[in-house]
Amino acid sequence: MELPNDPMMLFSFVNTKLRDNYASLDALCDDLHVNKSTLVQKLQAAGFEYNPSQNKFW
Repeated sequence: MELPNDPMMLFSFVNTKLRDNYASLDALCDDLHVNKSTLVQKLQAAGFEYNPSQNKFW
């Protein structure tokens, strides 16, 4: 699956998927065949950090 390149669109897309379909970031990355560290780095570069207890980026 192709993820959005725009950081704000990526943030919104990932958080929506986490909220609606996945119990963890690992589950999302495994299912969508996405490299977790690359995804986290892209969102960190835009100022977002993953919170595993809330299962979302903020």
